[in-house]
Amino acid sequence: MKLGLRIRSIALAKQLGPGLVTGAADDDPSGIATYSQAGAQFGFGLLWTMLLTYPLMAAIQLVGAHIGRVTGAGLASNMDELFPDWTVTLLVGLLFVANTINIGADLAAMGETMRLVSGWGAHWFTIGFAVVSLLLQMFIPYHRYARILKWLTLVLFAYVAVLLTVKLDWGEALKGLVWPHIDSKEAIVTIVAIFGTTISPYLFFWQSAQEVEEIQQDDGAEPLVEAPWQARREMRRMRLDTLAGMAFSNLIALAIIASTAATLHAQGTTDIQTAAQAAQALEPVAGKLAFLLFSIGIVGTGLLAVPVLAGSAAYAIGESRGWECGLEHKPWEAAGFYTVIALATLIGMGIGWSPIDPIKALFWSAVVNGIVAVPIMAAMMIVVSRHRAMGKFTASRPLLMLGWAATAVMGAAAIAMAVVR
Repeated sequence: MKLGLRIRSIALAKQLGPGLVTGAADDDPSGIATYSQAGAQFGFGLLWTMLLTYPLMAAIQLVGAHIGRVTGAGLASNMDELFPDWTVTLLVGLLFVANTINIGADLAAMGETMRLVSGWGAHWFTIGFAVVSLLLQMFIPYHRYARILKWLTLVLFAYVAVLLTVKLDWGEALKGLVWPHIDSKEAIVTIVAIFGTTISPYLFFWQSAQEVEEIQQDDGAEPLVEAPWQARREMRRMRLDTLAGMAFSNLIALAIIASTAATLHAQGTTDIQTAAQAAQALEPVAGKLAFLLFSIGIVGTGLLAVPVLAGSAAYAIGESRGWECGLEHKPWEAAGFYTVIALATLIGMGIGWSPIDPIKALFWSAVVNGIVAVPIMAAMMIVVSRHRAMGKFTASRPLLMLGWAATAVMGAAAIAMAVVR
C-alpha cells in the first residue's frame, strides 16, 4: 500500500514542471509586496480576488502551454505570424523594460530582507543573488536547472507556515473569500494591482517556452501537430500541471493576504511598500518565527522569479529575432539569448544604485505589464483558435471562453490603471 502510494506520488511529481514553476514565480517579492499591502490595508476584504483570478489565470497560462506544446514554438514565434515585425518588436521591448524593472525590485527586496536578517549590507546580497542567478542560468543545463526551480517552489510553503503561527479569525477570512467588498478608490487601485501582478506577460512567455524546452529534452517527444498520437497524454499532463501550479500560486497569495490581515491590519499597520517592509513589520506583531519564515519566502521566491523574468524576456526577444534560444544551450551556442538574460539581470541589479525610486519604478512596470498583456493575450487567443497554427488541436470552447474573459478583465484593468489614481 505504502509502495503504491509512493509510486503514484513520484509519477504525479514528474508531471508537474513548467506550470508549477510558473505559478510559483508569480509570487515573486514584488507580488508579495502587493499581496501584503492588500492584507495590511483592507484586512480580509480582498481575499475574494484570488478566487476570481484563479480560473482566468489558469486559462490563459494553459493557452500559452497549449501553443508551445502543439506548435513546438514559443509565443513570440507564433506572434510573428499575426503581427508586423515592428509591433512584435515593440511588445517584446516593453516586456524587456517591465521585466528588468521587476528584476531590480526583486533583487533589492531580497538584499534588504537579508540585511534585516543578518545586519550586513543589502547591496552585497543584491550583487550576490544577481550573480548566482546569472551563473545558474548560463552554466547549468536546462534539464538540471528545471529540477532546481521545481525544488525551489517548496520555499513558498513558508507563507503557509506563517499563517499557522498567527491567530486567525476564520469567520472573517471566509467572509472575505466569498463576499466581494469594494468601498473606496484605494480598494479599486489595489484590485487592479493584484490583477496586474497575478496575470503578467512574462509568465505567458515562460511557460510556453518551457513546453518547447520539454519537447527538445525528451527524445520521444514532438510537437503535437507532428505527433498527434501523443496528444491525449500531453494534454492531460498540461492541464494537471497548469491547474496545480496556478492553484499553488493563488494559495500562497491567499496565505500572504490572510497573514498580513490577521497581524498588520489588526494592529493598525496599513501602509506596506515592499516585501522586506512587510517582513520587518511582522516581527513585533507576530514574533521572530513569523518574521524569519516570511523572509525565507522572499529570498526563495526571488531566486525562483529572477531567472523566470530574465529568461522570459530572452525567449521573447530571441524568438522574435529568429535566434537560437534555450537554457540547454551553452552561452556561446546562443549568444544573443544569453546576452538578453545578462543585460536584464545586470541592469536590474544596477537599479539599486540609481536615483530611480524602486517603488515608483515597480508601479510603472505594473502599468506597462498591464497594457502589454492585453494585445499579447489577444494574440494568444487568436493563435490557439487557428487551425493553420494548431491543426486539429485548437482550444476547446470552455478554454476559449475563459481565455477571452481573462483578456477582457486585463483590458478593463489596464483602463482602470490609466484613469484611477
